[in-house]
Amino acid sequence: MMKPLALLTAASLLVLALSGCSMTRQKPDSPQMAPGTVSRPVLSAAEAARFTPETYFAHRGSLSAPVRDPWNPKPLRLDGVKPDFTVGSGAQFASVQQAVNAAIASGKTTRQYIHVAPGTYNGAVYVPIDAPPITLYGSGQAEAVKIQLTLDARTKPAVYVAAVNPAGQFKAGDPAWTMYNTCATLPADKVIDTPCAAVMWSQSVDFQLANLSVINTLLDTVDAETHQAVALRIDGDRSQLENVRLISRQDTFLINVGEAPTAANKLGTYPTDRIARAYVRNSYVEGDIDFVFGRANAVFDGCEFRAVSTRKNDRAVIFAPDTVPASSLGFLVINSRITGDKGFEGSGKVYLGRSWDQGAGGTGYLVGQSPNGQIVIRDSYIDSSIKAATPWDQAATTNRPHKGNIAPDRNLDDPALNRLWEYNNYGPGAR
Repeated sequence: MMKPLALLTAASLLVLALSGCSMTRQKPDSPQMAPGTVSRPVLSAAEAARFTPETYFAHRGSLSAPVRDPWNPKPLRLDGVKPDFTVGSGAQFASVQQAVNAAIASGKTTRQYIHVAPGTYNGAVYVPIDAPPITLYGSGQAEAVKIQLTLDARTKPAVYVAAVNPAGQFKAGDPAWTMYNTCATLPADKVIDTPCAAVMWSQSVDFQLANLSVINTLLDTVDAETHQAVALRIDGDRSQLENVRLISRQDTFLINVGEAPTAANKLGTYPTDRIARAYVRNSYVEGDIDFVFGRANAVFDGCEFRAVSTRKNDRAVIFAPDTVPASSLGFLVINSRITGDKGFEGSGKVYLGRSWDQGAGGTGYLVGQSPNGQIVIRDSYIDSSIKAATPWDQAATTNRPHKGNIAPDRNLDDPALNRLWEYNNYGPGAR
């Protein structure tokens, strides 16, 4: 599925666990130059200096009163780890959810390791907010372990219940019952919407996922219209993913800031004054519309983002951050690859992304109040699928036209302008 990767500088050399490929980099023929254009703004070296993993991971807590708490996630080393629970044929548990429930029921507060043997596991996996630190992992290539289910955000709760709980495996009193029941008891005449359409959903702090695939198998079974189908939704602080494959079409990966369901916020999602940090390393994300979205402080390091044309071949949009105005940090993409499949290669039909003006559909974009997505893509390869002259689409929800800031004295956080930036990218789609 992946192509040979381009050669990075020695200082940032990474070995990808995806498909056994290594990533190399050649210096760009025409380096991106600041300030860029209104349609494609580019940071200067001085401006880019603040956008590092250390900055994104420096604080926890609330945006209004952040607490300095540097997080320095190390590469996961799982060889030789003795799992606390095992999943697979002949193992302790047949399903991943059973193992998660057991880890929580153990009452332990130390990290619990759940090893998933090679195979395909059909079913949702929910990790509630009060779970201990959990590591879900396979042992080899991510393709060997597939956690999958078909969920469409445009369906009614009865369809959700039939898909997620056909044998009554989610029961009152189970650790994840509240998460499941919140979606199952939505008004019967309404669609479940995006937050409930996740195959895997973690609310917990210090959640880790490695060496496996999460797939929403709705894929190309529907038309090219709006069918959000989330593979993975993570809400908690200090989430870490390594060598994972996340596959769907629209809304593949919701990398979010969440909270436990409450009476006022039954889905437990989208608080506006909270920090959640996530590190995604050496991983692969596939989709067609807004397939990496949310408001976490998220760093993607050595990843590939692949736009696919099999469901919708007229356009694609990769990133859709909905960063709140109070936050200067949203998504950081470094040392990565942004590509299209054969149907998009050379087409210039793929957008790098767009701001998601979440909640502004009724009012229109309100400067300083509505979300104003923030992302920096730097030191990464961009192929010929991308719209080189106009890589940023108008905003989701409001259709606000993209307008970058190229003023000599620009404020990178000016809410009247977009916060979608690049620095030192290369490849045919970077110029």
